[in-house]
Amino acid sequence: MHTPRTIAAGVCLATALFAASAAHAGVYRAPRTHDGQPDLQGIWTNVSVTRLERKPGLPLIVPRTKEAAFEKAAIWAFMHITDDPFDQRASEWQPEYRAARIAGRMRTSFVVSPADGRLPWRPEARKAYEALQAAIPTSADGPEARPLSDRCLVVQTGPPMGNPNSAGGRQIVQTPTEIAIVSEMIHDVRIVRLGSRGGPRRPPHLPGNVRPWMGDSIGWWEGDTLVVETTNLHPQERLHAGFIISPDARITERFTRVSATELIYAYEVDDPATFTEVWRAEMPFHAESGPLYEFACHEGNYSMAGTLAGARREEADAKAAGQGAH
Repeated sequence: MHTPRTIAAGVCLATALFAASAAHAGVYRAPRTHDGQPDLQGIWTNVSVTRLERKPGLPLIVPRTKEAAFEKAAIWAFMHITDDPFDQRASEWQPEYRAARIAGRMRTSFVVSPADGRLPWRPEARKAYEALQAAIPTSADGPEARPLSDRCLVVQTGPPMGNPNSAGGRQIVQTPTEIAIVSEMIHDVRIVRLGSRGGPRRPPHLPGNVRPWMGDSIGWWEGDTLVVETTNLHPQERLHAGFIISPDARITERFTRVSATELIYAYEVDDPATFTEVWRAEMPFHAESGPLYEFACHEGNYSMAGTLAGARREEADAKAAGQGAH
């Protein structure tokens, strides 16, 4: 149970962390595009061994004397994932990823609020998430029963953006009125609409009955920080890496370039149907020379037919074994 004192402490911690990020950003002025916007363009990656949530009892920031031991254990855990239903763990050919650091300090989780680094689930929502996760390995009644990633439609690329185990590159491209975020994972392209010069600072959201993949994202500038608000989430895009969100959630993201090679990405999820309070996370993105590699996934891919055919064969074998027992 959260007491008033622990809630206040969590608020103070989150405020201090975001203030620290702002102060870190204040010593660096991002380059400008031809129309005067802070230039966020380039290829960035946030792949690391740091996870969304924190293990109970750990502080957010790793003491310097324990950084080496913490990172070694985190790398081992990353290379030996045990709860992946697809067995898509990191491979030996991948580079050795490191733990995430912000302002030079190692983080134990991306969640910064609540202060304990744990998602503030509503009990019924947590059960729904666990049921969805448990159903993934065996859901094969038809293509619609498989996760969106298997169908090559969209794959947990955000918002909010998590850190995948591989194919973690994202390219940002800017125009005066739009920003495109291209994901290496399944080559999703997310468009953020910006306010126009001489017009409203924020463009209006789409009507509530229009719910595209990745939601409806609008953006505006607060100093050197790009603020993006996303609503109108697609009801089928409920499952994310480590959590679920409802179609009526509101996600607010902040992108701040703090050096020539680093961008701080912070976000908050406001979803009363799923969580008891707004929760916040922040993570670093680092510049990459690129390029983004082709992610050859397409709707109607051969693996889908193989998955469904395998399920039908298992059903037939089970039926035959049952008949043979009589």
